[in-house]
Amino acid sequence: MRRALILAGLAMLAAPAAAIADPAPAGIWLTPAGGVVEVSACGEALCGSLIDAEALRDAPDLRDENNRDPALRSRPLRGVGVLTGFTGGREVWTGGALYDPESGREAGRGRITLVDDDTLEVRGCLAPLLCRTQTWTRQR
Repeated sequence: MRRALILAGLAMLAAPAAAIADPAPAGIWLTPAGGVVEVSACGEALCGSLIDAEALRDAPDLRDENNRDPALRSRPLRGVGVLTGFTGGREVWTGGALYDPESGREAGRGRITLVDDDTLEVRGCLAPLLCRTQTWTRQR
């Protein structure tokens, strides 16, 4: 009996850790511009990396040429972080930054909203009134 209580207690402690390790928006998402982004947990935050894009299919060795930082322009575009540092709950994640490899610009503030299991709204702001929102679709 005592062993069963200990096992039940350990199971309850493990449940919150699993929620952090597998946030609701985790998975592969298609962007309107033809990009494919893998969203996953990075510690207690949410992050996303570019894993494919139309331009990468034509030129797999494409580099991050549009980056504003000259030191980063030679890094491969595949795998570049496009979402970093988002924290929050199961449906809304805020406080992170977004990187747009096409323009080389970083939106220092963003918001990710899980509309439903297959729809993600990604909003990035360069300034308080200068924001852009995209709707991403989950790849099954």
